Amino acid sequence: MHILAEIFIALVAIEHIYILWLEMFMWTKPLGRKVFSAFPSDLFEKTKSLAANQGLYNGFLAAGLIWSLLIQDPVWSKNVAIYFSSCVVIAGIYGAVTAMKKIFFTQALPALITLMLILSL
Repeated sequence: MHILAEIFIALVAIEHIYILWLEMFMWTKPLGRKVFSAFPSDLFEKTKSLAANQGLYNGFLAAGLIWSLLIQDPVWSKNVAIYFSSCVVIAGIYGAVTAMKKIFFTQALPALITLMLILSL
C-alpha cells in the first residue's frame, strides 16, 4: 500500500486504541469525564460496563486496521483496510447523528480520508 495511506490507517488505529483506553479504563476517572463532558455526570458510574463494551468494539476496529498493515498480499491488505476503514466511517457518521456532531470530525472524517487514500491506490 502507498505510504500515505498506511500512515493514515495507523493514525486511525491509534485513535481507536485511545478511545478503547478512555472508554474501558478512564470512563469514571477525571479524564474520561473531561473528554466525554457532554455526557450527564450522574450516568458515568451507571454506564461503566456499557462504555467498556463500546471501548472493546473500538479495539476491534483498531485491530482490524493494524492487521491490514501486516498482511503481505497487497490485494488482501487493501480489502481488509477498506472494510475496517468503512466500519469506522459508518460508526463515526452514526455517532455524529445520534450522539455528538463532533464525532464526525474526530472519527468519521479521518477514516473517510483514509478510505479515499486506500481507494485511490
